[in-house]
Amino acid sequence: MMKRVGVILSFSMLLFFPNLAASDCADFGRMTGFKVQDNETITFYNQNSPIAQVKLQNCTVDSSSNIRLMKSYVCNGDRVIVDGQECAIMTLTLSSAQ
Repeated sequence: MMKRVGVILSFSMLLFFPNLAASDCADFGRMTGFKVQDNETITFYNQNSPIAQVKLQNCTVDSSSNIRLMKSYVCNGDRVIVDGQECAIMTLTLSSAQ
């Protein structure tokens, strides 16, 4: 009986919180730079190697934007600061070159 409750609880959490199962995270502590891909997408680099790409929600970014991380280990749903405005990370995709 308890095992069934645990299984049902696990599946219900995945149903209501799908990002828990599919969230990517990256350590940006070794980041040396970034490149703006479009008005909501940024690729972060360690030297010339991409670390990850983030897509922001409800924020606009351009090549002259001031971008600051709030912490070094970042996941989907975390926030970055773009030109003084807090922006949510909608998706974070790890680079395949990592």
